[in-house]
Amino acid sequence: MPLAVKPYVSEVTSFLQDLKARNPELEAQQKNGRARLWDREQDAELRARFDAGRVPQKPYVYGTE
Repeated sequence: MPLAVKPYVSEVTSFLQDLKARNPELEAQQKNGRARLWDREQDAELRARFDAGRVPQKPYVYGTE
């Protein structure tokens, strides 16, 4: 006779599932927030200027002199 094993769900997973069930637009808000901060066009000229102004760092920063 096989035993019926209830699948384990952690407290964190349970909390997140409950949060998403109570607030269905949460995932869309997260995607909009990510798009605002990270999904942007990159300025190649500005990046080149940053790279040109970079100062090389010594292998071990503390006590190399």
